[in-house]
Amino acid sequence: MIQRGMKPSKLYLPHDKSFMGGRLIDYLAAHFSHISLANWQRRFDSGLISLERGEPLKHDSPYLAGQTILYYRQVENEPIIPFEPNILHLDEHLLVVDKPHFLPVTPSGHYVSQTLLAKLRNHPDLQQLAVNDISPLHRLDKDTAGVMLLSVNPSSRACYHALFADRHIHKTYHAIAPTRSDLCYPFHIHSRLERGEPFFLTKTVAGEPNAHTMIELIENNGAFSLYRLTPVTGKKHQLRVHMASLGMPLLNDNFYPTVNTVKTQGSSDFTKPLQLLAKSIAFIDPITQQARRFDSQLRLIKKSN
Repeated sequence: MIQRGMKPSKLYLPHDKSFMGGRLIDYLAAHFSHISLANWQRRFDSGLISLERGEPLKHDSPYLAGQTILYYRQVENEPIIPFEPNILHLDEHLLVVDKPHFLPVTPSGHYVSQTLLAKLRNHPDLQQLAVNDISPLHRLDKDTAGVMLLSVNPSSRACYHALFADRHIHKTYHAIAPTRSDLCYPFHIHSRLERGEPFFLTKTVAGEPNAHTMIELIENNGAFSLYRLTPVTGKKHQLRVHMASLGMPLLNDNFYPTVNTVKTQGSSDFTKPLQLLAKSIAFIDPITQQARRFDSQLRLIKKSN
């Protein structure tokens, strides 16, 4: 069962005497205390809660111990992301898309339906697929745009996952950042990156390097330039941290070198996307053994002073 492009969660109803003879909605409100009774009421009214076999439940349905129910996550006042993914390629194993800026890949935090996964599962050009089989093969930050691979075939998914795990994928990014003409390009930066504080940040620490990025200058536009970034390793926020550490923070980066609390706590400014684009991804196909490469059709803004 798929609704709004997402899979439901399963919940087993235990033999809890305090809810026997009562309503299911009261158990849900108590079990998930962070979700209001009114929110659960709306989910029932919208058909977002059902028995495992798919029969919709009502807000006055009784609590029946031993049942398994399905429910869909719902976020109140979910922000609307007014951008859609662009399909670049589709075959029996892979779906390749251009992910726009601002769009999370999978549900998390304030986003459920406004995610790449949900939008693709609802995409009119993909309804010939078993849409619940669409699954991301790698991560791409919400703030980053560009090319992304997804699996559409569970039987071959592990083969493509292995490419990433074994570092048999070659990715390049484009970025706009302050110009440094004193560096000799291509410039290689090595450092040790670890989880920072707050938890969503990455920090540079002393120790044996575990992150490596190659930086190439594509076009000098004065105060800001266009760079090609090649991550040799794949640490979280690696490119953003490495560029910021060189005094070259990416244009419109609200995390590095310092967190812009006004921007991160408020709504997104769609006129100022992070100037980081996953430009290309290349690999030897594990099934056909043919070389494959996919390139983003998106472009970063040009900024010069």
